[in-house]
Amino acid sequence: MTLYFLCLMLFCVGLYGVLRKRNIVKMIVGLGIMEYAMNLFFVLLGYRFHGRAPIDAKDQDILNMVDPLPQALVLTSIVIGLAVTALIISIALRIYEKYGTFDITKIRKLKG
Repeated sequence: MTLYFLCLMLFCVGLYGVLRKRNIVKMIVGLGIMEYAMNLFFVLLGYRFHGRAPIDAKDQDILNMVDPLPQALVLTSIVIGLAVTALIISIALRIYEKYGTFDITKIRKLKG
């Protein structure tokens, strides 16, 4: 239960970075932290203490196996998160080329 609470706290740190920071780069870092918190949460959902690999053999009982589905979903999430992060960084670079700043409050004032 403590691990789930720590995942929630890590997610809240990332959410704070997205909502309260005015620098686009800091917002991207906060979004990455939120993504990592969700990935960690999904891995923890499939984890079993003293679990074993989900390999079905005739001489082994199907007891206390680790669930492989959350791990596969997290691998897919990592690839999608990398693509989204690359897209956001490229948009941030274009904004910097046009306005010369990463500060959102200054960009809103320019409106051009």
